[in-house]
Amino acid sequence: MHMQDLQDLYVEELRDLYNAEKQLVKALPKMAKKAMHDELKQAFTSHLEETKGHVERLEQIFDKLGKRAGGKTCKAMQGIVEEGKEIMEEDAEPEVIDAALISAGQRAEHYEIAAYGTVRTYAKLLGDEQAAQMLQSTLDEEGAADKKLTELAQSSINLEAQHAQHA
Repeated sequence: MHMQDLQDLYVEELRDLYNAEKQLVKALPKMAKKAMHDELKQAFTSHLEETKGHVERLEQIFDKLGKRAGGKTCKAMQGIVEEGKEIMEEDAEPEVIDAALISAGQRAEHYEIAAYGTVRTYAKLLGDEQAAQMLQSTLDEEGAADKKLTELAQSSINLEAQHAQHA
């Protein structure tokens, strides 16, 4: 696509995010299934439901813009998901896999936080306050998911991974 202005860039960035979220809808159930720790399983499962909501919000924004949602592959998320897949295939102690899953999950969250912050700003600049508010809601949920993963890592999972080799 030839991008002539901020509106064109905004639509392209939204398409990138849409594809990223669709990739996560497929990856999160696999991560939840692989996780040993119940709270980690729950974190991935609950974020899956939020992610489905993120897809719906993006679809609403595209509808309002009169644009098609798909048509772009988010290569960044593709790489993050592929790294997560490699982690899940490792021959490692379950506690270590859980720590690695948190790392993979946070990589995805941090990418999304950066991307949603950008498109939210574009929406504001373009005068679309409704979209900006929807994107801010998603940004808030992504931040909360990242915080939850940090709490799980710090409260128990990383410590369990540290002591797994000594068990």
